[in-house]
Amino acid sequence: MKTLVVTLALAFAGNVFAGDDEQKVQPEISSVIVYLTGAEIMHKQPVTLNPGRNELVFVGLSSKLLPKSIQFTASGDVSVLAISNRIDYLFGQKKSDDRVKQLNDSLVLMQDQNDITQGQIEALEGEKQLLNANHRIGGAEKGVTAAELKLNADFYAARVAEINADLVKLRRKNVNQQSVITRIRLQLTEANRATNPPMGEIRVLLSNSAAAKVTSQIELRYVVSDAGWAPSYDLISEDVSKPVELKYRAKVFNNTLVDWKNVKMRLSTADPMRSASAPELAAWTLNFESDNNRNNYNYDKGYNDNAPASMSGQNLYNQKAGAAPVQEGQVYQQQQYKPQVQQPQVQYDAIQVSELSAEFDIKQQYDIPADGKPYIVDVTAYTLNATYQYRAVPKMEKEAFLMARITGWEELDLVEGPANVYFGGTYVGQSYINTRTVEDTLDLSLGRDQKLVVTRTKLKEFNTEKSTSSIKKETYSYEIVIKNTRKAAVQVDLRDQIPVSQNSEIIVEKTELSKGELDLSTGEVKWNLTIPPGESVKVILTYSIKYPKNKKVNTRKYKTRSRAAF
Repeated sequence: MKTLVVTLALAFAGNVFAGDDEQKVQPEISSVIVYLTGAEIMHKQPVTLNPGRNELVFVGLSSKLLPKSIQFTASGDVSVLAISNRIDYLFGQKKSDDRVKQLNDSLVLMQDQNDITQGQIEALEGEKQLLNANHRIGGAEKGVTAAELKLNADFYAARVAEINADLVKLRRKNVNQQSVITRIRLQLTEANRATNPPMGEIRVLLSNSAAAKVTSQIELRYVVSDAGWAPSYDLISEDVSKPVELKYRAKVFNNTLVDWKNVKMRLSTADPMRSASAPELAAWTLNFESDNNRNNYNYDKGYNDNAPASMSGQNLYNQKAGAAPVQEGQVYQQQQYKPQVQQPQVQYDAIQVSELSAEFDIKQQYDIPADGKPYIVDVTAYTLNATYQYRAVPKMEKEAFLMARITGWEELDLVEGPANVYFGGTYVGQSYINTRTVEDTLDLSLGRDQKLVVTRTKLKEFNTEKSTSSIKKETYSYEIVIKNTRKAAVQVDLRDQIPVSQNSEIIVEKTELSKGELDLSTGEVKWNLTIPPGESVKVILTYSIKYPKNKKVNTRKYKTRSRAAF
């Protein structure tokens, strides 16, 4: 068995194939490896080869194949002499389509009517020129009577007015006909693109050393663009006493112009265009990771408005938290009199994946049409033993969030992405699985729990503002109360914060933290609370800010929102 991996340098000229009998093959897709961006297509089938040289022409392939990714293998005593590829713009014209025929007939009919209208316009314009050229009556020596002059003037004025009126109607008709012709042509272009798109073609020159015909098992591989997959998860928990079921799904899209029919698929996080050169290690440096990525995430709404769009994990799915999962497929709007794009455009998000690529064999075979829409593919399912804990950040949200904490998640080969959350048989919203964390425990948000009542109240009697001749001191005090209305004790991770000074003239002093743990670098205060059923726990957070009286300091934190401007 001999294999040839094609590079751009191996695109031989057409005369290499001259003189050889060609055998056209329209191979079926046997399997597909779908990458996050791109896909590798494999064709396997037997072919009969004559003694000597044979030219195989593989037709009906995607025109979006990457030439340098072509790999070809033939079994037996067969040598590969040359490989090339090209785009066949006439391949699809062999297909018959009633819609295309109807549009062509309409176009011919409308063009004929437009030609007739244009001829009528030219005839009237010629008559008008003729009248203008012969408006003189009588001769140089012989005059005309007043009656003859009036009769001639009346005729000229009446006929020219009639011609002008007819020209206005015909020109308007001509414009309308041209508009209809333009729209028919655009619609015909779109119909041809859908029915008769340009297709890829790969030509392989083989040499059969045997003295008779042989049957060789050939294998053709290549990478195509405009295909890929994105993770989609379902987190299902019936109760805090039961494990979490994680359904790992993928949204696979195919925009390659060739349908994948009943194909065996494999999903991969690898790079389809990985280099053939041996890898070299670069310096690996460690530094303290910023908590901005984690702080930007709101467990109900996803990343906040200030987070980069590439981190939002929402662009591809166009879903909002709190709403039921959207129906698969996308809607594309078309502007009047303008052609649509050939295929729907797919947006991409920048995510991080492990250096060691993960692959998933899909047990069931699927049909993925080449329409650019995402189709759900079941990958696998996990039953995860989890410890449940509530997280409350009353400064930002009045409700507590139920968290499932999972250890050993690195073995699950998860790719960061959105997750639909179901708790107690009810859809509660959308969360986000963020695998960028370096911690041993993966926290999955299962949404809000109304059975934990959280309040954060400003204690007015302790909120003061004092000034001296040079110093201003502001004191803030809050009371946080969490009531557990469940029938069992719960663990609550309560969080709040005090400001962090970045100037030596601004002094922040903690007065009362109710045994909370303070992170001096971020100002975050944490309380790990155990709340018995039907009982409440109260904590006090008090701090003060001192700064020069003659300077302005924004001592309050605000949210950014949009509103209408009138």
